[in-house]
Amino acid sequence: MASCGPAYQHNQMAFHNSLLRFRPLPLGQALLWGLLTLVTSPAWPQTTAPAGATAALPNLGDGNDMTPSAERRIGDRIARELYRDPDYVDDAVIMDYVQGIWQPLLAASRQRGELLPQLDDLFAWEILLGRDRTVNAFALPGGYFGLHLGLVGIVSSRDELASVLAHELSHVTQRHISRSMSRQAAQAPWLMGAMILGILAASKDPSAAQATIVGGQAAAVQSQLNYSRDMEREADRIGFTVQTQAGFAPQGFVGMFEKLQQSSRLNDAGGFPYLRSHPLTTERISDMQLRVRQSERAGVSPVTTMDHAMVAARARVLSNAAVDALRSWAQEVQPANLAKLSASAQAGSLYGATLSALKLRDFALARATLVRLQERTAGDTAAARLTRLLALEMALVQGDIATAAALATPPAMRADNSRAAMLLGAQADTLSGKGEAAAQNLQIWVADHPRDAQAWQLLAAANAAIGRPVAAVRAEAEVNVAQLDYTAALTRFKAAQDMARKSSLPADHIEASIVDTRARQMESMLREQALER
Repeated sequence: MASCGPAYQHNQMAFHNSLLRFRPLPLGQALLWGLLTLVTSPAWPQTTAPAGATAALPNLGDGNDMTPSAERRIGDRIARELYRDPDYVDDAVIMDYVQGIWQPLLAASRQRGELLPQLDDLFAWEILLGRDRTVNAFALPGGYFGLHLGLVGIVSSRDELASVLAHELSHVTQRHISRSMSRQAAQAPWLMGAMILGILAASKDPSAAQATIVGGQAAAVQSQLNYSRDMEREADRIGFTVQTQAGFAPQGFVGMFEKLQQSSRLNDAGGFPYLRSHPLTTERISDMQLRVRQSERAGVSPVTTMDHAMVAARARVLSNAAVDALRSWAQEVQPANLAKLSASAQAGSLYGATLSALKLRDFALARATLVRLQERTAGDTAAARLTRLLALEMALVQGDIATAAALATPPAMRADNSRAAMLLGAQADTLSGKGEAAAQNLQIWVADHPRDAQAWQLLAAANAAIGRPVAAVRAEAEVNVAQLDYTAALTRFKAAQDMARKSSLPADHIEASIVDTRARQMESMLREQALER
């Protein structure tokens, strides 16, 4: 995995299914396991990239043997496992905020020519949130990215979060993952040779055999670490220019590295820097400070806005659902404690206290803190929007259908075109007997966003509520497709086919035709997967 700081635990070779968690691996284990995986895995591509595919990339003195298609297939296999990970979470409110940063970065990368059309069309460019408190983010093959809620909860501004995403985006646009894997494949015969020499030496001198094997491994590991550090510096440099071109404050990079240094002080004490996969954080801070001074936007400073503080608070609540942690938010919003905070921090604390009370099902406390939050955010458009969404979420959790329906209908909510507003509004419509409207809105959404599993799930519920069982089961199958589980999807599509044949309800020939087509597509995709193994 490619990742953006010492605390991000960057392990470029840990692509095996058993390693695909939202948690970092020890570096040595990832390196050795990665070498073994690359030597033995049939998925390792032997094809050569088309001429010119990497012509725009800086040359680190290496070739690139992996095609974008092969890299995407590897990324799909990893993402399929991450969707099943208990730590995976699809929180629409946080994702809306992250996408508001991510899309400008993608646009800037395209404008600069970093994101080539071939990769733009073929790769996923999808961010997966992990319910983990560690300060971590990583890039995966094929344009998939992991982002821990612990990182979202610690950054102080949009600009700091943008620096992380720009860095990880640069790992993918510069093909660091495929270039690294190509280098590892080239080193594998050398490492295997050292092991063979060690086996031959064992018959004469066991200690000499051990020295030969360990020496060969150490040389390979050191070479890979040096190479990794070069890639991290390159991602810093390119990410910085992408971030600033996208309109974010360049000082965000410095602020993010300073947070990394605070969160990983033991790792950055200066000892054994030659054993690191990343440059020292102090070195990266100095480099970024120099780049900030030379930037045209040097005078632009990051600002902690109310809406950022509220999203960060949401991330902290969702990443730590322990009862004691949730109860601690109530203490933070005591008048004496709240008075010491800035206006933005007060909004964040009140938001966190409301959401934590909701998680504890202390609805009286949740309503009381929500009123205070509404008063605090009344003059800020973005913050007031998040407050409205939280109020609607609260009504749905309480099962207060009348209130949920009332909250979902005002002009301000209907004018909110965000994914979070659409999903929450669809739930309110379905529960209040407006399933037809919910299904219509969701159908329009999934037509443009076919990989939105949560929207498909809500569409299944809406179709079931209005008596469309075949369409409901088909939507359930599309949930599996969105999460790349084609076996489960085929099972649901076949169930929809059986239901269509046996149903006494009026036949929906269009829906039945779609189900038949999608079932054949799943069978084809499963055959392709079998050939890749």
